Amino acid sequence: MATWSGQRTRLTMLLHIILFTSLSRAAKVMFTTGTDVDGVTRELAANRYPALYTGDYGDCMGGNSLFSISKFDAAYYADNMTIVLHMDGTSSLRNESLMMRIAVDAYGENRFDKIVNPCNLNIASLCPLLPDVPFRAWVEIRVGPQQIGGIPDIAYEIPDFEGTTRVQIFAGSGQQEAGCFQAAMQNGKSLSHAYVIAPFMGLFTMVAIIASFATAAYGISVPHMRMHHAHSLSVFIVFETFQTIFFSGALSVKWPSILVAWWANFAWSAGFIYAPPFVQSINSFAGVQGKLGHVDGSGPMIINRGEHLLDKIYGRSLMTRGSFNATDPWRYEWGGDPVAPGLPLPGTWSGFPATLAAIGIPAADAFVFGLLWFLIAVALVMLAVIGVKILFEGLAKARLVKEDRLAYFRSYWVGFLGHALLRTLVIGFFMLMTLAIFKFKNRGSVGAIAVAAVVFFVVLMGVTSLVAYGVWCRTRHGTFTITKDRAVFYRSTWRVSIILETRIKEHNLEVKPILSIPVYRLRHNNHDDDYPTVHLDQLYVKRFAWLTARYRRTRWWFFAYYITYSFVRAAFIGGAGDVPLVQVYGVLALDIVNLAISAISKPFEGTRNTAMGVWILGLCKILTTGISIAFLPQLKVNRIITTALGVIIIVIQGFTTVALIILIILSALSSRLSLLRNQEEFTPRWLDKVRIRYFEKMQTKAQDRWKPPRGLVSKDDEIKGPTTPPSPHFSVTGVRRGSKIEDHFDGSTVYNSQQSLREKGSDQSLTEQPRGSQSQAGSARSRLSTGSLPRTGRVSRMSWSSRECADPALLERPDSTLAKRLSGITFTVTPDDGSSMMTRDNARVSGESTTSHVRSQASYRSFRSQSTSRASSIHEKASTPTPTRETFGLPALTRPSTLPEAAEPDE
Repeated sequence: MATWSGQRTRLTMLLHIILFTSLSRAAKVMFTTGTDVDGVTRELAANRYPALYTGDYGDCMGGNSLFSISKFDAAYYADNMTIVLHMDGTSSLRNESLMMRIAVDAYGENRFDKIVNPCNLNIASLCPLLPDVPFRAWVEIRVGPQQIGGIPDIAYEIPDFEGTTRVQIFAGSGQQEAGCFQAAMQNGKSLSHAYVIAPFMGLFTMVAIIASFATAAYGISVPHMRMHHAHSLSVFIVFETFQTIFFSGALSVKWPSILVAWWANFAWSAGFIYAPPFVQSINSFAGVQGKLGHVDGSGPMIINRGEHLLDKIYGRSLMTRGSFNATDPWRYEWGGDPVAPGLPLPGTWSGFPATLAAIGIPAADAFVFGLLWFLIAVALVMLAVIGVKILFEGLAKARLVKEDRLAYFRSYWVGFLGHALLRTLVIGFFMLMTLAIFKFKNRGSVGAIAVAAVVFFVVLMGVTSLVAYGVWCRTRHGTFTITKDRAVFYRSTWRVSIILETRIKEHNLEVKPILSIPVYRLRHNNHDDDYPTVHLDQLYVKRFAWLTARYRRTRWWFFAYYITYSFVRAAFIGGAGDVPLVQVYGVLALDIVNLAISAISKPFEGTRNTAMGVWILGLCKILTTGISIAFLPQLKVNRIITTALGVIIIVIQGFTTVALIILIILSALSSRLSLLRNQEEFTPRWLDKVRIRYFEKMQTKAQDRWKPPRGLVSKDDEIKGPTTPPSPHFSVTGVRRGSKIEDHFDGSTVYNSQQSLREKGSDQSLTEQPRGSQSQAGSARSRLSTGSLPRTGRVSRMSWSSRECADPALLERPDSTLAKRLSGITFTVTPDDGSSMMTRDNARVSGESTTSHVRSQASYRSFRSQSTSRASSIHEKASTPTPTRETFGLPALTRPSTLPEAAEPDE
């Protein structure tokens, strides 16, 4: 024991000595004295971070430099007003005397420009330059306030400083440029935080996906499920918002560096998730060859000048550059490496290649890279849907959830899988079309172009064929007519609005027109008057809900227009880059027209989808493209002004992102209400009325009846005149006679009960019942089982409205009249003479299983036969009641043609 204790003590002391020695060596720092622009002198650490310093560097001669550079670092120290340049490398030049030009640009203007002689700076390795002999140049130049006064102080704090450092080397014998290298300047602050922001936004996207899928999978009534699903936030709008922000950088203009960094946070939504193995494996296939790339006015150009020259330029660059050594007091952590193959020259922020370079992806790899991640997304969608199916089957077998939980989804999961995959294709349609057209314009390897052509043709033909088939299936039973109408512009409360002349005449509206223009309307007239509307046609919903589910009944065709708009916009962004004026103005005009059409059509049934998909996103597109006009190279706007405009774009897109996140949260909350629509007890209780109002509004929107805009008054209402406000009053419409003991022997209880029900009427809304009564049993709530005696004195008998008479399937879960009505499964029993009416629920739908529905049908037939026999023995005029259907939302498991139709046909 003593031996082990001594060994442990010695081991501890040895570890402490090693740690102390390491810390002492790492803490060794050299200091120097410096004076800043204000005249303050202080000691400065040699390995401190400068105010501005360079990152990765590249050859600004397009690969023709006769130098192999392993280090190129430049910095500006504001604390001692010093510019430092460090270059290491080799050259094949023989006995040449060199001259060097060092230039520093910031925000489009030259801030420092100096020609130096290496011999005057005591750089022996460059005076003269010997062939294949490594050289090391360390240049330290002190500058005065007049030389750096043009750089504002805010430049040292603003994110993503826009500046470059360029070094040109001239050979003395031929007086020609032998080398040129450039690196972008930075201050250590940036808006590019993709590793933090991308997962954060991805989390909210997952919330939107789960909420959307849950509303689509929960239920058994297809029209009713569609109605709830229509009010969840569209995942297509979520991805379209993020992709719109990212593809803003695809316009061929000269961007501010701050915008390029900002867009890197949204690259994941378009399939650009940087992974070095992907980039390296795609480079050779996509046509990226060589070590360097540069950008001119037309875009990137891949340099391939032979292995000998490439090895001479950068063959040893990555091998000779040492890693940071903390024990060396003169070593520093900042600095860059040679730019990756296929990327543009650092310090150039022009067009889509610069946007892709911010995430480390060459422009030539863009299509293949996006395609691979899209296929990965498709595979993840398949695994997710199959995983949910397996999960709930396992939970049901283990009895951890009710047996009928998500019964419809588990029975038709293959159809849900098909809808999910097709919806994923629609989400990726704009991205794939843009990248494919961009690949055709920028060329590359033959294999990559062939793959792009195949994908372009298959996706375009596949989506357009499905869209055309969806339109044909809905319109094949009718004819199209073109009618002439007029669009009337009139002044409302605070804006100018538009209304059709036919609407004015139809509703006899009083409008003061400003002007009117002729328009032509394409209408579809169905020959079958009993043909169900688009959202009540269960077969059509099962086939094309992935296209039409979230659109209004009269705007079901809007998906065909939007697919066309997306393709035209992709063609402008991906293919018109050679003519920036046409590209920018074309996209701007297209977005303005789209906003006008969307605002007039109001295609979405849900309010949140309308707010985000029409107004917020539409305005974001227009404002972003409109401000981007200032970045056109032809205008030559000052770079400080363009940076300010870039900040405005970031603010606009930032507010758009925040609005989207808020709507995702609201959509998740409303989806929770939809998923709990079959539960009577809802917590918190104060939200119960909100839930009911939400469902009532949902039902109203599903009917899609046209209402006059706010501020317009019908002339018919003016003729009728104002109604007299109601005054307090009291009236007795009838007296209910209580049940007596002798009534049980002559059947008068049933008669009095029916008379009470007749007096009560059918206009008593279930939503007006007291909250406490909803949790009682059905027999306790029924007035037909209520007599004049207390409970202990009642005669033991069976009431036809009691729970003892019900089918056992109705007793499987607590009775909830409200829950049944909200889930869309009810029927109404009405005697032929119209003397009374009673509404009973068709099935217990808290689980919404088909089995419960079938059992409830048997219970209903038993109930109808009992009620008929009893009524006929007392009232000779009573006849067999005939069932009709009325719903709170939409009916379940019934033919849509039996439902009450909306006022207007589908357009």
